[in-house]
Amino acid sequence: MNWNRKATLMLALIAGAFAFGGIAIPLTNHPTFCASCHTITPSYDSWVTSSHKEVTCVACHVRPGVAGWLHDKAWNGTKDSMIQLFGTPTDSHNLRAKVESDVCLGCHRNILRVSEIAARDLPAPVKDVGLVMSHRAHMDAFGARGQGEGCTTCHSGVVHDKPIKGYPIVIPRGHVSADSQPWHPDHPEGSYLRTRALSDCFRCHDGKQEYQGKPVSRKCETCHIPEKIGAALLFN
Repeated sequence: MNWNRKATLMLALIAGAFAFGGIAIPLTNHPTFCASCHTITPSYDSWVTSSHKEVTCVACHVRPGVAGWLHDKAWNGTKDSMIQLFGTPTDSHNLRAKVESDVCLGCHRNILRVSEIAARDLPAPVKDVGLVMSHRAHMDAFGARGQGEGCTTCHSGVVHDKPIKGYPIVIPRGHVSADSQPWHPDHPEGSYLRTRALSDCFRCHDGKQEYQGKPVSRKCETCHIPEKIGAALLFN
C-alpha cells in the first residue's frame, strides 16, 4: 500500500471517529439513553420526579475535565455497554454510582460558607426540628478520615430515593436506626441500596468513633437546638 492510500485510509478513519463521536456523545449524554438499560430504569424513574430533574445524569456522574470524561464516560460507558450487551448487568438493587463531592460543590459550594450554628430560614420540617450542623466541619472530618467520604455520605438518596416520614429527600434519615416504628426500604435484604438507605447519622455519631481526639457524640443537642428536640422526636 503506497503512502497516498495509507494517508487516505488514515484520514477516513479519523473522519469516521469524529463522525461517530459527533453522534454518540450527544446521544449518550441524554438521560433517556441511560434509561434504555433495564437495570437503570428505576433510577431514571426516580430522577424525573426529583429536585434534580433538570440536571442530566452526566452532569453528576461524569467528573469535569478531560481525565473525568475519559474515565467516567468513555471508559466506564464502554465497559457498562459491553456488560449490558454481552454480560450480566448488576441488578437495580445493587447499583453503585459514585458522585464526587467536587461535582456537588460545583453548584452547592455556598453551603460551606453558611453559618449553621443558629436556626435558619430552612424549609419545614428542617427548621421545625432545629437541625443545625456545619457542612464544612463534616467535610473536614471526612477528609481527615481518608475513607473517600463526602457529600453523598449523607445525601446519597437525594435523587434516587423516596422521602421517609415527612423528611425532605435532600436531608439524610437521621434517626432510622433508632426509630421506635421500624421503616423498611423497598430493597431486598442484603442489597447494597438497602444497606445504604438504613445508614443514618449514627453511622458516625455513635459515641465511640473519635475526631480530633474526642468521641463523636450521639447526643440530640449535637445536631439540634435543645428547645426543638421534642419536635425532632416526632419523626421517630
